[in-house]
Amino acid sequence: MSETQTTGDGAVAAANADTLTVTDNRTGQTYEVPITDGTVRAMDFRQMKTSDDDFGLMTYDPAFTNTASCRSAITYLDGENGVLEYRGYPIEQLAERSTYLEVAYLLVHGELPTTPQLDQWKHDITTHTFVHENVKEFVGGFRHDAHPMGMLVGSVGALSTFYKDANEISDPENRALQTIRLIAKMPTLAAFAYRHIMGQPYYYPDNDLDYPGNFLSMMYKMTELKYEPDPRLERALDVLFILHADHEQNCSTNAVRAVGSSQVDPYSAVAAGVAALYGPLHGGANEAVLRMLKRIGNKENIPDFMQGVKDGNERLMGFGHRVYKNYDPRATIIKKACDDVFEVTGVNPLLDIALEVEKIALEDEYFVSRKLYPNVDFYSGLIYEALGLPMDMFPVMFAIPRTSGWIAQWLEMVQDKEQKIARPRQIYTGERTRDYVGIDARK
Repeated sequence: MSETQTTGDGAVAAANADTLTVTDNRTGQTYEVPITDGTVRAMDFRQMKTSDDDFGLMTYDPAFTNTASCRSAITYLDGENGVLEYRGYPIEQLAERSTYLEVAYLLVHGELPTTPQLDQWKHDITTHTFVHENVKEFVGGFRHDAHPMGMLVGSVGALSTFYKDANEISDPENRALQTIRLIAKMPTLAAFAYRHIMGQPYYYPDNDLDYPGNFLSMMYKMTELKYEPDPRLERALDVLFILHADHEQNCSTNAVRAVGSSQVDPYSAVAAGVAALYGPLHGGANEAVLRMLKRIGNKENIPDFMQGVKDGNERLMGFGHRVYKNYDPRATIIKKACDDVFEVTGVNPLLDIALEVEKIALEDEYFVSRKLYPNVDFYSGLIYEALGLPMDMFPVMFAIPRTSGWIAQWLEMVQDKEQKIARPRQIYTGERTRDYVGIDARK
């Protein structure tokens, strides 16, 4: 903690452009708090007390809406201007020119790979896609109607029991191995969950296929000897994976870092991320969009629906974002990916409704003034439905690529000397110092 400077009578000793001058009106004392990277440290406020036995001033920030919990060099996000960068590379360039596995390497290692590095990385991922046979039996133990995200939470966490060396997180080589395992095995676990709820036999990975093609094979292969994925679907899925790979300190990433701060193995930490993504406000957002579009039904009903939104009787799903106050750059890219998918599967009839809703929202002053622009969830659900996926699988499709972001964030966290076990403070609002009353005397 940087020390502040005060004089005996509370006057600031020396003004500094990179400090915040705070006067505690309870005591009249003035403090000079250092500003670093546009932030002040919460612990610098602890010295502000009304007496020697006072605990000191705390900051209160529900949901961390204006609190930075870490320093990170992975993802840059400027919500005001609609900018998203992985390790400094614009998401638009990566989605157009890169592949998911190359982006995963970038997130984990900090730099784009050379050809030999990428070849080795792809080889390592490919040769670790298989899971232990007991994992297949574990997945098979779930009810036939279990939610695939619940299955994924359990199966990812269970991997820690198969790789008992995973808790040796201080060993760089061990961390690298677990990183490869997690990125490689997540599509296999996801495909097993899908086949389970569909009542279909599980198919093993096909190491002759690329990452997205292999996943499509494990999902959709039936009686054919060799599944040949459509290259347009492969590429569209690869782009979706790139867009979802990381997104700064969101709910699930924060969960991975918080659980990982206890120095638990990465499988348990990532399972926490999957659990957070399970929630409808996070991984289930695109499902809510699809339900909204189906409820609208046809383009003729859109004006009444949009008026209902203005009147507070309806909710416009897939618009607006906690961070973005501009057009989500991922939404622009995913909108183009729809064309490739629908070229193979046929146009989703909900697309016309979605396009008209977007058109009205971008022109109507009510929505424009509130900066309600489409986000990535607005179109992703249309693609997943076109692929024949049930809605319960939508957040699973999110979890597969986000694994590379989670593990990159976990790697950064465990090597950050400033990080300690997560332990937020609270403001206690309950009763104090009450005498125990026997049960017969209680009212």
